[in-house]
Amino acid sequence: MKFAPKTAAALVPVLLALAACGGGGADETEEQVAVATPGAADTAIPADTATPAPGESPTPGATPTETPSPSPTPTASATLAAAGPPTVFNQCTACHSTARGENKIGPSLAGVFGRRAAAVPGFEYSQAMKDSGLSWNQANLDRYLENPRGVVPGTTMAYNGVKDAAQRQAVIAYLRGL
Repeated sequence: MKFAPKTAAALVPVLLALAACGGGGADETEEQVAVATPGAADTAIPADTATPAPGESPTPGATPTETPSPSPTPTASATLAAAGPPTVFNQCTACHSTARGENKIGPSLAGVFGRRAAAVPGFEYSQAMKDSGLSWNQANLDRYLENPRGVVPGTTMAYNGVKDAAQRQAVIAYLRGL
């Protein structure tokens, strides 16, 4: 059975782990080693490639790859949210909570990115916000945070906006991760 170099290289960490713990068990033969891959059928690997000598690659030209992390890598926005809000966001917390379902003078901002405007249950929005037709994406949040009353005339949000573009982007990145 032939294997592409990428396939063999991807299996090196599994094979090394099998070798380190005494092999594959009673079903292992000199002819092949069975390797279980989550979500795939067992694959037979020729024995001469299953246990490489120290410092030797099992397939000519193949290089071992790092074992993938069991947990997904957090997104940049999730990392920003976990790191905490930017300083300029302190102005927002006077009226908004970041806890889901916790409304203050303004609606909760938890999950705001991608949500339609005026959609938080239990919060009484102005008619202007209900009629705005906005969805809170990157562009709309940027425009709204710069000039709330200019984007939604008649909004009850009594805030003049964040004029600095870098500060707005920091707030949007934080909101994206909530």
